[in-house]
Amino acid sequence: MQFARVDERIAAEMLNAATTAGGLASYLNFRHTQLVAGRLVAEMDALEDLLTPFGNLHGGCLSAMVDHCLGVLFSPVIPAGSWFATTEFKLNLLRPVSSGLCVAVADIISLANRSGAARADITNDGKAVCAAHGTVTVASTKRNGP
Repeated sequence: MQFARVDERIAAEMLNAATTAGGLASYLNFRHTQLVAGRLVAEMDALEDLLTPFGNLHGGCLSAMVDHCLGVLFSPVIPAGSWFATTEFKLNLLRPVSSGLCVAVADIISLANRSGAARADITNDGKAVCAAHGTVTVASTKRNGP
């Protein structure tokens, strides 16, 4: 997909942002391994303290990973002077995760003036564990009038 604008400086900053941002991304130890226009690859470990009493990674961790990927993915390609927020996302949890590395690959599938859509697939040790689709709303910070 071609984008009207790609800010390489923002992409470079966002590549390391998961480890420096604090908050949930730091707590879940998200790591960005690739960020190019329209694609993000991120990873997290299925740590023991994130497991449910049944021994599986809580689905909220994968949900947080999808939402996080949406936030990072669109940053370098939205128009200058704009901001965006996740509007919605849907995910299918395909199989339980109990250990190992979770890898998310998120791709922009559409970007218009006021919205964008992306797909994210998460694997665990090479097996599909989550398929997601999400949208973001893009808004301009420019004001009309005084």
